Parts: sequence; C-alpha cells; structure tokens
Amino acid sequence: MKILVLGGTVFLSKAVTAEAVRRGHDVVCGARGASGSVPEGARLVPIDRNQPGAFDQLAGERFDAVIDVSKYSVTWVRDALEAFGDTTPHWTFVSSISVYADHSTGSDELLPPLEDDPTQEFTSERYGSVKVASENAVREAVRGREFIVRAGLITGPDDPSDRFGYWPARLSKGGRVVVPDSPDLGFQHIDVRDLAQWIVFAAEERVTGTFDSTGPVMPFQMVIGEIAGAVAAPGTQLVPVAESVLEQLEINPWAGPRSLPLWLPREWAKMVGRDVSNALANGLRTRTVAETALDSLEYERGLGVDRPRKAGLTPDEEAEILTAVS
Repeated sequence: MKILVLGGTVFLSKAVTAEAVRRGHDVVCGARGASGSVPEGARLVPIDRNQPGAFDQLAGERFDAVIDVSKYSVTWVRDALEAFGDTTPHWTFVSSISVYADHSTGSDELLPPLEDDPTQEFTSERYGSVKVASENAVREAVRGREFIVRAGLITGPDDPSDRFGYWPARLSKGGRVVVPDSPDLGFQHIDVRDLAQWIVFAAEERVTGTFDSTGPVMPFQMVIGEIAGAVAAPGTQLVPVAESVLEQLEINPWAGPRSLPLWLPREWAKMVGRDVSNALANGLRTRTVAETALDSLEYERGLGVDRPRKAGLTPDEEAEILTAVS
C-alpha cells in the first residue's frame, strides 16, 4: 500500500509511520520536519499546512490510505480532504475522547462543533469541540471510508507529555512515593505502539467507523501496583494521600506542574471509563501495563529521570505532601 501520513515526526504519527514501514508499505510523510526526522524507510515531503497550496508538491499522487493526526485545526482537516479525499479508499482521522460533553457520567453526548479561531484561549472544551467539527468534516467528505479514532491517554516511549512516564521514573528511584488515595478511580490508556499497529491494520483491512480507542478500564491503584512491580526500587513504600489533602495543598490532577499525573477528580472520572469493546472486536490489541512501564522507564532514563518535567511532583513538592500527612 501507498500511505500518506500527515505528520510522521512526533509520537503517534511517528509510531504509525514506523509501523507502516515495518509492514512493508510505501510511506510518505507530509510535515514541516521542524520537530525531527521521519523513521528510516519513509519519505518526507515538506508541507506547512498553515500555508496556501500546502499540498501542491503532492499534486497528482494517489494513496491507498491517508492518516491525519491534526490536533487543532478544522481548516487543516478540510484542506487535506479537498486534496486527497475523492481518490483515497481509506481515511483515518485521529480524534479524541475529549469530544464528549460530560466526563462525570460517561454519556455519549458530544460537545458542539467549533471552527478554528486562533484568537480564542485554548481549553480542553475548545479542543474537543474542534475535534467534533473535524470528525464531521471527515464524514461529510469521505462518506463510509472513514476510520475515526477517538484516542484516550496515549502512553509509551517518546511521550512528550511526561504524564505516564512520571510513575515509572519516580518508582524506580524508591523511597516513600505519594499516590492518590482514590480507591474508586479507574484508569485507561493505550500504548502508542498498540494504537499505531491498529491504525495500520485498519488501513490494510479497510476497517471503518468511529471508535473509542484506548485500553480496557483498570483500577488506578492496580495500575500503580503493576508499574511498581515492574520497576520499583527495593524498599519502595507507596503512601496513599487523601484527595482532600491533595486539594488543600493545591496539587493539580492529571498533568502539568505540581501534579499527580493521571489522577482525576470525580467530575472527570468517566474520561477513563469508556467502553472499548467495539475497538477490541475490530482488531485493537493491547500490551500489559508492566511492558509499557519498562519501556517508558528506558525512555525516561535516556532523557534523565531528574530533569525538569512537564508533569509530576518535584522532590520538594513531594516532601511537602509527606510532611503534611506525617
């Protein structure tokens, strides 16, 4: 197959490209190339989707599949569809579970669609609404040839968010480790390599439809236990801390500075409670948490486990919490 990946230099699109090359496909990556190189065996065509005529260099080329990971722009999505939608038998668009309006109940109601507006502040709601508009554009243009992937938390090597990687990095250092005392909290994730394999498989087998695309729900505490079992230093002690205490100390949930990554308050709990049975029935396969943790730790060590992080607690911040509960 000849596959066009719109991206190919960062995380998911890079993993998709590597997987497609591994499986013997002819892969063209359309990207600026500013974020790095594409995997060996793929061809990079420099494309800036902010510029008019972005796809002129590919005029006349035909593809068996297009894979678009556009994050923030409905305009980018429509431009790609206009260039290749009529002639491409299979079209993948990577969306997000952020399209759902209510993460407290797990309702399937979607956010209202929104168009691009660079003057507006970026929020999770706006991101989800732009994804809804992008999904609608894809369905309208390719009508029955679309494979829409509503990705959840994506983990594994090369993750630029520092979220999942915080836990294997921290547990590998040992000592007393703060964890949220959230016995009812669930957890879902998808290793980037598993999602990439499924996306390429779907292009090969012409899988179509819209799918919540993450792993099965697991108890959050079990996930921390599996990560600890795979990577924790001898003598590591998990210290559960009540959510009320974390909130009083202004510890942020999910991501970002001064956070306990992947911990979610109750009003967001169903963001990690999506039913993925349809995806699993259509070819999605997932690896163990322990395997993702081990490979994530190797990646973390390559970057430096003591580096400044985008997400997680610094040693001083963790010591502050431990002092408060001692």
